[in-house]
Amino acid sequence: DYYRSCPRCSYDLCLTCCREIRDGCLQGGVNMYTSHFDRGKAYLHGGESLPLPSGKKSGIRFSSKKRMRKISQWKARENGDIPCPVNKLGGCGHEYLELKCIFANGWLSELKVKAKKLVKVHNLVDRPHHSGQSCSCFKLNGQIDCCSKSLRKAASREGVSDNYLYCPSATDVQHESLEHFKSHWIKGEPVIITNVLDYSSGLSWEPMVMSRAVRDTSYSKGSQKLVVKTVDCLDLCEVKINTYQFFKAYMEGRTHSNSWPVILKLKDWPPSCLFEERLPCHGAEFMNILPYKDYTHPYSGILNIATKLPPDFLKPDLGPKAYIAYGVAEELGRGDSVTKLHCDMSDAVNVLMHTAKVDYSSKQVAEIEKLKRKHAIQDRREFFNPLYARDETFDMNHSKSEEKLRPISSMQSNTLSLNGKDGGALWDIFRREDVPKLGEYLRNHHKEFRHVYCSPVEQVVHPIHDQTFYLNMYHKKKLKEEFGVEPWSFVQQLGEAVLIPAGCPHQVRNLMSCTKIALDFVSPENINECIRLTDEFRTLPRNHRAKKDKLQ
Repeated sequence: DYYRSCPRCSYDLCLTCCREIRDGCLQGGVNMYTSHFDRGKAYLHGGESLPLPSGKKSGIRFSSKKRMRKISQWKARENGDIPCPVNKLGGCGHEYLELKCIFANGWLSELKVKAKKLVKVHNLVDRPHHSGQSCSCFKLNGQIDCCSKSLRKAASREGVSDNYLYCPSATDVQHESLEHFKSHWIKGEPVIITNVLDYSSGLSWEPMVMSRAVRDTSYSKGSQKLVVKTVDCLDLCEVKINTYQFFKAYMEGRTHSNSWPVILKLKDWPPSCLFEERLPCHGAEFMNILPYKDYTHPYSGILNIATKLPPDFLKPDLGPKAYIAYGVAEELGRGDSVTKLHCDMSDAVNVLMHTAKVDYSSKQVAEIEKLKRKHAIQDRREFFNPLYARDETFDMNHSKSEEKLRPISSMQSNTLSLNGKDGGALWDIFRREDVPKLGEYLRNHHKEFRHVYCSPVEQVVHPIHDQTFYLNMYHKKKLKEEFGVEPWSFVQQLGEAVLIPAGCPHQVRNLMSCTKIALDFVSPENINECIRLTDEFRTLPRNHRAKKDKLQ
């Protein structure tokens, strides 16, 4: 509730930063600068790289010595008072920071008194974490009920009882109490709800229909933008494209001249702050089908702490947000339609509203396989044998090694995951307790991953918050072999909602063209995790991309 603020320029500083300044060890004050160089179109598919600019290196560099000196000079007085930082550090440099609070005086004390009264009146006691064996997912002998329709197997870890995820239908959610959900949620387990579209009015979520609806409301407000900004998943560069062309390719597919699929992502369209304004019918429909509204509803959720902020307080952007992307079932290895590994600061619900399957001819598939072999040779050269980077005979003589190097076929993995169904999106969600080992694996193997312009990842600031890694089948297998870590992996089908607890790193790969709508919320069970993540994000460089994802 407390913080310090400058009376002149309103520069704010949390108490943790104040303590670090007094101790002379302020974290998170540096800037980071990332340099990426275009290595050319040929390089994207296994060819030679264009020469890098003379005297420059790709990668990450941090603040200049001049800025670091300014940070080190920001010190508290002997009495503990902290001056407002100089202009180049975001302040005015004239006044001393004053202690302020967000809520009214005595608000916290009154809240504690009310809480104690509630506990006494309703005879409530502090309840320990649920063992999980009190819910219907377990048999009387304590064994998991593998035949239950409300469970979905998502992992094969040994000696644990959390390989199955709670997976009720939307009808079950309507008729069951919250207690069963809470018994899983409090343990940091994701929850999957099926058939949520059964409660929709039949409104079309086809992107072309949504596009027309946005265009109609935009025209009425004087805007006639027919171009959207997308991300090309191959080189991760921004591509501007006509909305009609984008959505046409969403349904029908599109390829480069060499038959490689064009995979584009349209993120946060329309902007979340305008979603319900530009798509009022779709916004109302989404709110109507939300599962566990007491938790997830952004306005009336009584257990959504984000709705409890004071009226004059700046509200965090919780959504809804639309994520529209092309996708193919086979794991391409590069240019896949993925959301890279990351960790949200709050809880989230993600609903798959629409899918479209794009078929490729046998000729195109054959060309794609040829290019994948070229990619594998390039990976072998750059990741494992730099001395042979320009030795063509090496490429010819190590075909058997290359075959061993290539990841397990994603077609095999999909067969196991889909169980004969057409899936929408493949999710991998990691347990909170596995984060240290996951981070260690990524630091050890970071140069075996590619990012912007398909260049190898040179440096790591934070293995998860950097959002530069997607673990394919090969790396997931290696992770389990080396560290015994396995994520919950499952395929999200059309009409399924996935609830992700705060603090669980996750990644997604679209197996078809997908339209998902997501919403953030803050549950009482995970508020401590949100606070922990907020402090973790605080220590990152000032302009780190993860710091854009902030809760107030």
